[in-house]
Amino acid sequence: MIDRRTLVGGALAAAGGALGGPALAQDKFPSRPVMLLLPYAAGGGTDAIARVFADQLAQKLGGSIVVENRPGAGGNIATDAASAARPDGYTLLIGNQGPMVVNIHMFKNMKSDPEKTLDPICLIADAGLVIVVNPKKLASKTLKDLVEEIRKRPGELNYGSAGNGSASHIATLMLTHVAGLKARHVPYRGAAPAINDLLGGHVDFMITTTPSVLGQITGGTLTALAVTSEKRVTVLPDVPTAAEAGVPGFAASAWYGLMAPKGIPEATRKQIEAAALAAIQVPELVARLKDDGAVPAGMPGEAFRAFMAKERARWGEVIKAAALTLEQ
Repeated sequence: MIDRRTLVGGALAAAGGALGGPALAQDKFPSRPVMLLLPYAAGGGTDAIARVFADQLAQKLGGSIVVENRPGAGGNIATDAASAARPDGYTLLIGNQGPMVVNIHMFKNMKSDPEKTLDPICLIADAGLVIVVNPKKLASKTLKDLVEEIRKRPGELNYGSAGNGSASHIATLMLTHVAGLKARHVPYRGAAPAINDLLGGHVDFMITTTPSVLGQITGGTLTALAVTSEKRVTVLPDVPTAAEAGVPGFAASAWYGLMAPKGIPEATRKQIEAAALAAIQVPELVARLKDDGAVPAGMPGEAFRAFMAKERARWGEVIKAAALTLEQ
């Protein structure tokens, strides 16, 4: 079995000066590796962005970070693990809108409510999604073609997602709602296995993060029909927005934030927040995020908390309209 843990950062004492003080002093945070939990499988958009960010965060903290993928239950497994961890700064979580603001409306008997069990540190980035098909499975050349194909075969075509409540799932629900379509959902434990089945012809289409399928799009194994952002994505300049492609009123994106267990010491929280905000400004990270179709955010903790409250209300309306309820 491939070990999904990756150690980034290492003993980076030289980087400690960015935040002041000895990088790995035993009496100061961090004196041992920090674990960063990811709610989806390796190889997806969350994984790609999180690992680039983790490397820079480790340098700014002057320590090391162990990145661990804990996929499953729409991101709830990693979220529950972070919620139950000791609030000392040594366990952090990359959260996106699925487990952070959507699942509470959708899953029954959730073990933890992120609003009550986690503290937001900062919003890292926002990434547009892309609608893709396997050209060997579907002949659709445009989003309008796909919409017409789904409309002709209501309930027959299926779509993959990174899991129940993931950005890919909710974005597709919104598309089918706006366009008046019916399609079957096939959830996976992350974007990577869903994309593998899309490539294998087992699912018909998918909406996913740009980083997770950029190589397949440029390589020609997947066809990009449209991006879901309000503007075109820099790395896919020839791919139209959904509105340009004939589905006005539809827009969605995936955001990624850094979270910590509720009750983390304020001094430690501020130190991690400062390190995270500094990491997001590093030109190398900014360039990498843009290459992956993401826009750096750099929103601090309290602003991020308010942002999530609005997102929680907005996606709650979508879930209610879809009458979607799932068992954990």
